[in-house]
Amino acid sequence: MDFSGMNQAEQAHMTKVIEKKQMQDFLKMYSNIVEKCFSTCCNDFTSKALTSKEDTCVTNCAEKWLKHSERIGTRFAELNAEMMEAQQK
Repeated sequence: MDFSGMNQAEQAHMTKVIEKKQMQDFLKMYSNIVEKCFSTCCNDFTSKALTSKEDTCVTNCAEKWLKHSERIGTRFAELNAEMMEAQQK
């Protein structure tokens, strides 16, 4: 983002707003991972420890979710770059 038209106080404020939004997005993503993987993988509540099957499931679920999010981010960046290039022509 280009904040060059703003004074230093406005730039600092915008930076804080963006950082807050990024933290909210991260926490939302983390919460979604926990909810999805827990509800999918954990179904034996007779013990406070995870079974090996549950542990493997949670690990695979979290890894898959993170890879999915990374791929979406990469694809978004690719599309954004294509749009920026098309605008410059």
